Amino acid sequence: MHKYIVTVTEEIEADTAEEAALLMYEELTRRPPPLRYSVTDEAKTITTLTLDREKADEFAIVDHTADPGNW
Repeated sequence: MHKYIVTVTEEIEADTAEEAALLMYEELTRRPPPLRYSVTDEAKTITTLTLDREKADEFAIVDHTADPGNW
């Protein structure tokens, strides 16, 4: 299995980095998860993705740990 770094891409106006992180946390508790991400693979290749909400929600309800390929 490969390792990836997934970064949420969200622009937030704040006075400090800590305030921006707190505002992001607040947003995550009030609305659906964000759909824009940057994904960095092991070779440091960055891919920017915008997920389709319907497809992402469909994927989220499936138990992917039941896939023998994940064992």
